[in-house]
Amino acid sequence: MALKVAIVGLPNVGKSTLFNALTQTAAAQAANYPFCTIEPNTGDVAVPEPRLDALAAIIPSKEIIPSRINFVDIAGLVRGASKGEGLGNQFLANIRDCDAVAFVTRCFIDDDITHVEGKVDPLADLETIETELMLADLESLEKRVTNLEKRAKTGDKDSAQTLRLVQAALVELNAGRPARTVKVDAEDEKAWRMLQLLTSKPALYVSNVDEASAAEGNEMSCSVAERAARDGADHVAISAQIESEIAMLDPEERTEFLETLGLTEPGLNKLIREAYHLLGLQTYFTVGPKEARAWTIHKGDTAPQAAGVIHTDFEKGFIRAETIAYDDYVRLKGEAGAREAGKFRQEGKEYVVQDGDVLNFRFNV
Repeated sequence: MALKVAIVGLPNVGKSTLFNALTQTAAAQAANYPFCTIEPNTGDVAVPEPRLDALAAIIPSKEIIPSRINFVDIAGLVRGASKGEGLGNQFLANIRDCDAVAFVTRCFIDDDITHVEGKVDPLADLETIETELMLADLESLEKRVTNLEKRAKTGDKDSAQTLRLVQAALVELNAGRPARTVKVDAEDEKAWRMLQLLTSKPALYVSNVDEASAAEGNEMSCSVAERAARDGADHVAISAQIESEIAMLDPEERTEFLETLGLTEPGLNKLIREAYHLLGLQTYFTVGPKEARAWTIHKGDTAPQAAGVIHTDFEKGFIRAETIAYDDYVRLKGEAGAREAGKFRQEGKEYVVQDGDVLNFRFNV
C-alpha cells in the first residue's frame, strides 16, 4: 500500500526538521527562510512494530520486514496560497496526491527563528491553513457545477451523483467548515474520493513543542489538542528538534537520551502510529524461518483481501486462512503450541482479519 501523508504548515514551523527525523536523512533542507522546500520530498518510513520482533524471535526468522508508510514534506504555505501566493497551485496539487494531511503548528518561542505572520499563534496558523485549503476547494467545485448540471439534466446518473456530492460539499465549505464534515454514504465513497478535495482528507494536528515540553506538552499544544478534538482530528505533541537528534543516535544512546528527557519512546513512533490510525489501517503478520513480515490492510478487510496485499493470485485463488491471534502465538511459543492448545483456526472468505493476526494462506494457482 503506497499510502502518503502530507506534512503541511506555514514556513518555519519545523516541517522539514520533522521530515528529516522521520526519514533519518537530511533530504529536506531545514533552513530559516520561507520556501526552503521547493519540491515535495517523500520519505518511506518503517512503522514501529515491537510485536514483529517478538514473533521473529520465536521461529527465529532471518529477516524482519516492517510495514511502511510514506510522508511527504511539502513547501510552507502562506496566506493567499489558494490565489497563487507563495508556491500556490504547486503546493495544493502536491497535497491532492496524498491520502491524509498532518498539519504542523509551531508551539514554541524562539526569537532566532522568524515566523511568517510575525507572531507565534498555532491556532491562527491552523485557521490560515484550513482557510486556504477551503478556498481552493470552493474554487475547484464552483467551476464544475454548470457542466455537471447540464449533464445531469440529460439523465447521466454519474453526473447527477457527482453534482449531489459537490452541492453537499459547497454547503459545508460556504459555512466555513471543511469538506470532511460531509456525511458520505458507502455507495458514494468512490465518487467522493474522485472529487479530490483538500479538506476531505483525514487530518492529524502536530504540535511542534520545545525540548522542555516534549514529555507533557505546553499551553499552546494543549490549545491545539482542544481544537483537534473539536474538529474530529487526531493530535500529537512532538519536539522536531529532539527527534532530529534522536534519529542520529545508535539504539543504546537513543534509549539513554530518551530516559533523560522522561520519554519512553521517540515521539516519531507516536506520530507514525497516529498517521496509521488516521488512515484506518491495521497490521497482520506472516512468520517463517526466512522472514517475519508485517502487512498493512484496512480495518474491516476480509481474509481474501488481506491475502491480495501479498499477491493478487492469493486473493483470486483463496481457499482459507490459517489463523492464530498474536497473543496466542506468543504465549504458546508458535504454531505448534497454538495447534496443541486449540488456538489454530481455519478461516474462510467471510473472515474479517483482526489486528495482529498471524496468517498463512492456502490458495489455488
